[in-house]
Amino acid sequence: MRIALHTKLKPGAEAEYEAAHRAVPAELVAAIKDAGATSWTIWRSGTDLFHVIDCAAYDLLLSRLAELPVNVAWQARINEHLEAVHDYSAVEASLPVMWELNPSGGPGE
Repeated sequence: MRIALHTKLKPGAEAEYEAAHRAVPAELVAAIKDAGATSWTIWRSGTDLFHVIDCAAYDLLLSRLAELPVNVAWQARINEHLEAVHDYSAVEASLPVMWELNPSGGPGE
């Protein structure tokens, strides 16, 4: 399953957010993988953040990470830089797909 999300930084928080992501704790990376994510990419355009997550089940990923101490600590650090805090309740908050180029042929081409 592929999930796309949009989040937003507080103005002026770009440098701190980028610095934090240059040093994501190895324990957190392992926890995200153990929770079912196979990849997670974040792009930034100004204060807009775009996330693409590949995982078995997004609701399961969130439930496994929600109370994990390494994730709770990370969220506290990152949430200082976000306009809206992720509260792990909106599993349907992903961006819907409008079009996709499919390299194997079929819909979207």
